[in-house]
Order: sequence, then C-alpha cells, then structure tokens
Amino acid sequence: MPRTVLPDARRSPRFSGIATFMRYPRLADVLPENLPLDWAIYGVPFDSGVTYRPGARFGPRSIRDESQYIKRFHLGHNVDVCDRLSIADAGDAPVSPFSIASTLDLIDDFTSELGDPVRTRLMAVGGDHSIAYANIRAAFARAGEPRGGLALVHFDSHLDTVDVVWGERFSHASPFRRAIEEGLVDPKRMLSIGIKGPLNSAEDLAFARGAGVTILTPDDLMRTPTIGPGATERTPYGLRLSEVGAFVRRVGEAPAYVTFDVDVVDPAFAPGTGTPSIGGLTSAQALELIRELRGINLVGADVVEVLPDRDVSGITALLAAQVMFELLALDAVSRR
Repeated sequence: MPRTVLPDARRSPRFSGIATFMRYPRLADVLPENLPLDWAIYGVPFDSGVTYRPGARFGPRSIRDESQYIKRFHLGHNVDVCDRLSIADAGDAPVSPFSIASTLDLIDDFTSELGDPVRTRLMAVGGDHSIAYANIRAAFARAGEPRGGLALVHFDSHLDTVDVVWGERFSHASPFRRAIEEGLVDPKRMLSIGIKGPLNSAEDLAFARGAGVTILTPDDLMRTPTIGPGATERTPYGLRLSEVGAFVRRVGEAPAYVTFDVDVVDPAFAPGTGTPSIGGLTSAQALELIRELRGINLVGADVVEVLPDRDVSGITALLAAQVMFELLALDAVSRR
C-alpha cells in the first residue's frame, strides 16, 4: 500500500479540487489516521527580506497550482516516491510582513508542531531566501544538533553571506552567514552551486571563502579540460559533475540540507524571480545536478524566490515544483 495516497487522476482530474503541493494530502487529513509522516511541506508567503523586487510572497500559492501535474514515479531513479515516503502539505506558516525577525520566530513555532520532532523532515517553500534560516534551524534540531553543523548544498546565483543590508541582519542576502555563525551549518561541508557575477565588490566573496565554503560557478561546471582524464568528462547536458560527486562522497552519512533558489537557473528558463542573473543553468542542468546528489542524507530542504508576477506561463513555479519532487526522490531512493 502506498505510504502517500494521492487522488486517482483518472477519476479526480488534476484541475479539480483544492490545490495542495503535488496533490499530496493535507496534514489535517493525515493526522487522524495517526500515520508516521516522513515529510511535511509548508509554504512561507513572505518577501519582506528582499533587497530588490518583491512579490515572492505569492510563490507558495503559485507553486501549488503549477504542481498539480507533477506525478509520483521518478523515471531517472526508478522509484515511486509515494510508495517510499509519507508526505503531507502542512499549509502555510504564519508570517509578520513588517518584521523579518518576528516571521522567523513564527516559523519556529509553526514547525515545532509539525509531525514527529525526530522522524518528520521539513521542506519550506518560499517566499524569499530569508526564510531558509528558520527551516535550517528546525532541521538542525530534528537531526539531533549534529556537532559542527549540517552539511549544506546551496543552489543560487548569490552567496547570501552578506553581513548587514540597510541595517538588517536577517535579509535574503544573509541566511547562510547567520547559519554558519550560529553553528547550524558547517561551512567546510557547504557547497554553493551556480554562483555568478557581477558582484558589488570582491568583499562579497570574502566571508564564504574565508569560512571554507566550496563555490562552483557555471563556468566551473561547464569548463572541460582539453587534456587529461577529464577531457571527455561531460554529461548530455554539458556539465562536469565530478566535484558534486566528490562532495557527496566526502559528506557521507552526515545530515545534509539542500536549499534551492530558482534564480540559479537562467532567466530564459526561470523568469519569475526577483533577482534574475544572466548566464545561469538551464532547467535540465539544474535537475541533473540535483540527481547527482543521490546518496546524500537529506534531512531538510527549501525552494525559494519564485515571483509569479514576473513568471511566464507559470514555468518558474513549475520548475520549483519539479525541484521539490526531485529532492523528495533523493530521500525516496535512499530508503530502498
């Protein structure tokens, strides 16, 4: 029997009923059955932490709508996610639109009540990237507060390790600096994928490099040596994945968190975001990189920065929904 029961799409059309993330059951409908819950997915409709264009507060609603056509079987991993995992849509966390700090505290209170405090893993759907800090803090606690902090895989165009912007320490430019400072994340086991310029200054790199974060730019991922064993090391989507595979092996069984900012994908493929950056990954390349994380011990995740007003035909929200499914599939295939 499937661990997650979905409506039969041939009896209940995907365009009918209440939209939940990927048609997973609402948490309120799962709780009466007293079923063990592997993943609670929740929205955070908040964008007061942005430094450029607002609108990501509408992201969770848009992603729910576009996720209705995401199906249950992952072809690449050969796994039925719903057979392996118990998943529910936990609704939206409360937010305080005029206060980032208050919103982070509200997320803490909200997530403390979701599922089992050890078994249930949390996926936050933004909203802007400032919300990642709260979900990382919750994942850290549920993983038993691992010594040295969580391993972190970070997909983004920006490092998000700025100290202070406009007097604010908790904007979408700062979540990983705060997480590193507080010991929630181990910077020496942090991989930032897709980082690209232009930057405000060289100082934008100083904290991450000084802390030991591994940074892979699109050039790093797409550049192929002309001689030596790496000369033919390219995938069908034109990427070199050896660094990503090496990171997974180095991290091993350590609890790991994945954060995905949709602006890591080129705006030609993901226009619906508030801080677009030219020269990014294609959507296919982004999915390929996530699949290369197979074997990682995923204990939490977030997908952020979808801005529906700038989206075209919902393609950015659809990408975000597919990324969410890819992350769940990583956990599902590891449980086989």
